Amino acid sequence: MQTLTTVAKAATGESSDLFASLGIDWKMLLFQIIAFAMLLWILNKYVFPVIVKSIDEREKKITEGRRLAEEAAEKASSAQEEIAKMMKRAQKDAATIISDAKETANKIAEESDKKNKERAERIIAGAHADIAREVASAKKDLYNEMLDLVTLATEKVAGKEVTKSIDEKTIASAIEKAKQ
Repeated sequence: MQTLTTVAKAATGESSDLFASLGIDWKMLLFQIIAFAMLLWILNKYVFPVIVKSIDEREKKITEGRRLAEEAAEKASSAQEEIAKMMKRAQKDAATIISDAKETANKIAEESDKKNKERAERIIAGAHADIAREVASAKKDLYNEMLDLVTLATEKVAGKEVTKSIDEKTIASAIEKAKQ
């Protein structure tokens, strides 16, 4: 109720009493408004620009950090893809190298087998030639020994020494009989 009376008095023109009735000293209110305006002006002039600048710089750093993080994530992703491609390429290269090595090893083994077979054939051919020479030499030795035996036998049977012409005739006839 008292507030209604105060409002009524204010409406009738007693404004100075209105402030007094509310317990407000208008001089002090004016001083506080001026002090607040000065504080607001000082804050706007010196404090707020520094704070806003600091906040803007911080926001720029955060934005730059996010951008760099996204770029790093993209680079990491592309690096992973590149690594995967390189691994596949390396595996293909390794498989190619291994298959080439196997082919080369097979070729070398085939060439070695071929050389060994040729060497064995040469050794066998040489052995056959040696055997043929040995057989020919043995036949010749046997022939000469047989001639000596025939000559000895003829000398004993005839009782006289055989001359070269008789020896040749006798030997030839003995050989002919031996062949038949």
